Amino acid sequence: MADLRQMFLNIGLVNPSTYIQSGNIFFQSTDITSLIALSTKIEEAIFNKYGFEVPVIVTTHQELKETIQSNTFFQQNIDINQLHLTFLKEEPSADCQEKAISYIDDALDDFIIKGKNVYLCCKGKYHQTKFGNTFFEKKLKVTATTRSWKTVLKLEELSK
Repeated sequence: MADLRQMFLNIGLVNPSTYIQSGNIFFQSTDITSLIALSTKIEEAIFNKYGFEVPVIVTTHQELKETIQSNTFFQQNIDINQLHLTFLKEEPSADCQEKAISYIDDALDDFIIKGKNVYLCCKGKYHQTKFGNTFFEKKLKVTATTRSWKTVLKLEELSK
């Protein structure tokens, strides 16, 4: 993790810190480009340093705060252990969203797509759901990464 923090410093990002070994890194940036351009810059730095591709999704503290406030499942007081958030690199097309939503049936699990986020409610364990990263990446045609709702809340707290 120290090596990764140093890499962030080397590409001009300020005060990098990590949250456990989860792939979540906090930093400050004066880079005024888009979040997608910033994530691409980080992906390239990781590839150049470590020799493998890692998808990177960058979000701001304000976006994370709004994301938490927009979770319909969380507002319904569903057990927090059933909730997950899939971060999307960019907002998927309406057509792709419709196709993904068509897979919701009488299954135990449910999801709601809002902007660059997928709010997921799993009645069982996350690793058992058919609505994992691979599903969303294929159906929505965007890069995705998922965190438990407990982790999302902790990330928001630490990103202040």
